[in-house]
Amino acid sequence: MHKHLAIARQRFDPVGQSRGPALPGINVDHRPLRNSRAKRFGSLPSAAGFLTRLACARVQAAGIELEPLLTKSGLSSRQIRDSRVRIDVQNQIKFVELAAVAVHDDFLGFHLARDFELRELGLIHYVLASSVTLGDALQRAERYSSLANEGVSLKCSTGAEFSIAMDYVGVPRYSDRHQIECWATTLVRCCRHLSGRELVPTRVRFAHRRAEEASELNAFLGCRAVFGAERDELAFANGTEDVPAVGADPYLNELLTGYCEQALAHRRKLRGNLRSRVENVIVPLLPHGEARADKVASRLGMSQRTLARRLSEEGLTFAGLLDHLRSDLANRYLDDPDLSVSQIAWLLGYGEVSAFTHAFKRWTGKTPRETRARDNPDGR
Repeated sequence: MHKHLAIARQRFDPVGQSRGPALPGINVDHRPLRNSRAKRFGSLPSAAGFLTRLACARVQAAGIELEPLLTKSGLSSRQIRDSRVRIDVQNQIKFVELAAVAVHDDFLGFHLARDFELRELGLIHYVLASSVTLGDALQRAERYSSLANEGVSLKCSTGAEFSIAMDYVGVPRYSDRHQIECWATTLVRCCRHLSGRELVPTRVRFAHRRAEEASELNAFLGCRAVFGAERDELAFANGTEDVPAVGADPYLNELLTGYCEQALAHRRKLRGNLRSRVENVIVPLLPHGEARADKVASRLGMSQRTLARRLSEEGLTFAGLLDHLRSDLANRYLDDPDLSVSQIAWLLGYGEVSAFTHAFKRWTGKTPRETRARDNPDGR
């Protein structure tokens, strides 16, 4: 206990003024990003950058030049070197995707989360580890997760099962695969570590789609992950929340949660811009032909008229946003050689391939097959 107290006192400063290094994953109000986006940084979800730095280490270990990937992602080597600098969540997502391509690892987020030392999470790890029960620990993870990543919001629920939902805030969910798989893997590892049991989720669901076999991920989880779900979520059997934490220390936990509360007070609460919220609702509705303004408004807890008015305030229309989203998704799906054009048409909510082809030609001047042939001349 004394060792943990020393770590907490010497390495964590809730207002970012400590002379010593901060605990990994809990940057509160440190140096701002000095780039063209700095003035509007306050409106962008940021992360401590733990995943980004893990991915950087993997890229460098593979002997691949890091700088070009950072530049393409809107990042700099200074941000990577200085763990006190927070990183835009969208930049993190983009970098990890580029890193996965560079190292030829389509499950990079999962592999990074599976292999790192949990204590590297810093203060959050010790807050969870000193909790009395697994449910207590995950309630604290729900409350303090924004300290590590403002773009992911956790929500714990009890009922027939004990579930943990992972919702994206201020970030388009469809842009990501690796970060969310990293989160789910880390949560499962934490549950096992804190309980001292090889807990197996009753279900794991991801909103993104994967055409390739996820056998390695499934073997780790102990269950078959479902892709293309309406929500990112994992669940355990009812009563799992009452499992005692093997490292419970109420006194240490009280001290550390006090630090987290101070840190939380220094961070702004992000609700996320309306565009990303609308996009995150639309994507799972598209294949079912239900991506209508009234349906989306209902999911967001507002009337269709209010949705139209609020989109107009951001210079948007629902039809224009939907069209742009379909265009972006189409290009992403065409990069996946395992998805046929007819499957992509269905995923985008088109009843006929011809309707999708017509729309795609309007967006790009080419047909989907012409674009795929141009980008993948070897047919892969």
